[in-house]
Amino acid sequence: MLSKNELLYTLALQRVPNLGDTSAKKLLHTIGSAEAIFKETKKALLKIDGIGAFRVKNLSEKRLLEEAEEELEFITNNEISYSYFKDKSYPEKLKHCLDGPILFFYKGNIDLQNKKVISIVGTRNVTSYGSGFCEKLIAALTPLNPVIVSGFAYGVDITAHKAAIKNGLQTIACLAHGLNQVYPKEHQKYVSSVKANGGFITEFWSTDLFDRANFLQRNRIIAGLSEATVVIESAEKGGSLVTADIANSYHRDVFAVPGRITDTQSQGCNNLIKSQQAHALTNAADLVYMLGWEIEAEVLKPQQTKLFIELTEEEQIIYDFLNERDKEALDIIALSCKMPTFKAASILLNMELKGAVRPLPGKLFQGV
Repeated sequence: MLSKNELLYTLALQRVPNLGDTSAKKLLHTIGSAEAIFKETKKALLKIDGIGAFRVKNLSEKRLLEEAEEELEFITNNEISYSYFKDKSYPEKLKHCLDGPILFFYKGNIDLQNKKVISIVGTRNVTSYGSGFCEKLIAALTPLNPVIVSGFAYGVDITAHKAAIKNGLQTIACLAHGLNQVYPKEHQKYVSSVKANGGFITEFWSTDLFDRANFLQRNRIIAGLSEATVVIESAEKGGSLVTADIANSYHRDVFAVPGRITDTQSQGCNNLIKSQQAHALTNAADLVYMLGWEIEAEVLKPQQTKLFIELTEEEQIIYDFLNERDKEALDIIALSCKMPTFKAASILLNMELKGAVRPLPGKLFQGV
């Protein structure tokens, strides 16, 4: 645990332009503390291999400490926790990543010590094939009590988080922005459930703006926290493929779910398998075997749908209605079940978390 003063200087170090986590760690290992770095002479800093005059000059910017003071106030006022890369509480797998963040922030009930941790990523435009596989995979792995990591985005990400919650597993959402924001806004309704069953992690400040580069930077934490990364669905190009590439660079296992060669959302996964950048994943047993996890009989059994889900009277009305159809739109469900749309939406959310319905693209819902 850092002192308040050392945390202030560490925040400032995190903000030095063009320094990066790898170089910041080199400075910290050489000099000993963030405060000492800022108080060291330029001559001494220039002697450190790989730092260079440009970075040394950036260390003298006065605004760094001013901005750090503002962010420290935000952290303190909002009861945000943090993890420093030299702390015992810092995730063990992330410690082995040279470019892992020197400092990250989190909220929730997170415990990543001595745990089986897997990341699940994929397209935002997930198909029913992809979401169904994701749900079955996590249900099958439940006896092993893994931690499920993802990025809280549309599609595969949120499906993985919800499936983890449904099965009583810890789930970690890695964000590409500060903890003062929720993106996408539509996922605000899942925030409390994620916090209760895990939490949110980010290295970004409350003042950081949304930027595509942030999401790519965030992906290294998703890959770094985990023993393995699973790509459920991906088009030929996409952020999940970047995560897979980073995981490979960390010498972690990567798995991809194969699909038909004609399916757009399976092209990325098929290419990963074809180029031997990922193991083909067809069921939970594949992952358990490849990772050398203790095999429990339940994991190898075909998973059956829970026959008895406790539903309220209104949930049962919607459930019965959807059972008569393949899928249906929210507005039609509300109209047919004689409910206001906002109420039907709230009920459907509860049913999602119970595993009674599955959301589909286009505000459609399907009974499970």
